[in-house]
Amino acid sequence: MTIDSPEGKSPSRGKRADAQRNREAVLAAAAEVFVTSGVDAPIRRIAAEAGVGMATIYRHFPTRADLVTAVYRHQIEACAAAGPDLLEAADTPFDALREWIDLFVAFLVTKHGLADALQSDDDRFAALHEYFLDRLLPVCARLLDAAVEAGDIRPGTEAYELMRGVGNLCIGHGNDPRYDPRRLIALLLQGLRTPRTA
Repeated sequence: MTIDSPEGKSPSRGKRADAQRNREAVLAAAAEVFVTSGVDAPIRRIAAEAGVGMATIYRHFPTRADLVTAVYRHQIEACAAAGPDLLEAADTPFDALREWIDLFVAFLVTKHGLADALQSDDDRFAALHEYFLDRLLPVCARLLDAAVEAGDIRPGTEAYELMRGVGNLCIGHGNDPRYDPRRLIALLLQGLRTPRTA
């Protein structure tokens, strides 16, 4: 038998909701801190940004590798979930593709903040690249297919090619303030468009 709290919720359900909120806050804070300070940033700084105690972080993520992996997966899931939402809300499939690529670029810039950890020999990190492709390739393919079907872009572009090309254009962004990959990516996307006849 469950004893309800005065608010009508069981104490265990309330604790689970609080724990989930804390976990989400830690992931968001860690992503921001990793971008600006790298994955070796002090855990106490992440805790302060998230508004939680350090014990809360260690309860959810016992090691730094666990936290880095969770941040990366969380960002992949957010990027994957955005695709269908954009396709439904955007004026055209091409607009949805362009907005999703913009999110993907933001994700890649964040990923470069995690680069040192992701290039390590840790098996948990090695599996992330495959997870990245498994979750994001189908989303990109669906957006491309919708844009082709609508006549917005020419057929023949593979999702892997587009994602790889965008990724390559993002390389070096953090090292050269004069380089803006988004401008070249906009040109790349424009090049996919079906020519409009007058």
